[in-house]
Amino acid sequence: MRVLVVDDEAKLANLIQRRLRREGVGVDIAASGEAALDRAGATEYDAIVLDLMLPGVDGFETCRRLRAEGVWAPTLMLTARNDVEDRIRGLDSGADDYMIKPFSLEELLARLRALTRRAAPPRPTVLEVGDLRLDPASRRTWRGDVELSLTSREFSLLETLMRHPDEVIGRFDLLEHVWDQSYENRSNVIEVYIGYLRDKIDRPFGLHSLETVRGVGYRLRGDGG
Repeated sequence: MRVLVVDDEAKLANLIQRRLRREGVGVDIAASGEAALDRAGATEYDAIVLDLMLPGVDGFETCRRLRAEGVWAPTLMLTARNDVEDRIRGLDSGADDYMIKPFSLEELLARLRALTRRAAPPRPTVLEVGDLRLDPASRRTWRGDVELSLTSREFSLLETLMRHPDEVIGRFDLLEHVWDQSYENRSNVIEVYIGYLRDKIDRPFGLHSLETVRGVGYRLRGDGG
């Protein structure tokens, strides 16, 4: 996933960013509603974590503007306010879920997984491409009956490819969804990790499911190779 965290509390935003990155999630931070609108208009996010109490444009108005501008990324609203009226207002402004501060980071991760599964197009709980299976919740992967041992980055790269079988995904799009702005587009990190993945999901099984489309990007065959 690639997630936008919108919160003016730098300590909390950085804490969420570090936790999500450990799961291989690309994370950007915006400290205001205006910054969130700019980022979401320029980058396609899989989910948005949006604080309610923001300087200037608050979370309610930010969410309304996002929807008005055609940004439909699943949005989880965070707030210290627990009034029923606030929850209703947040959901009616376009939010998909609501969490009260303080909250568990593990629950936040689980809610983000649930939101992205419900987003269009439908995303199943366990991804299957040929005999490749990947469970985002348990972070486990199998080729047939053989469980594979993947690093966090390898897992996220494979998850991105498995969500779009038979589609060519560009190098830049993979950088956007699996890494974040700490990597420059000139970096060869994609090529390196594609090689790592082939060593784990293809070569031991005599298969060729992960294809290079020269000059364009990479494709995971829908038949699993």
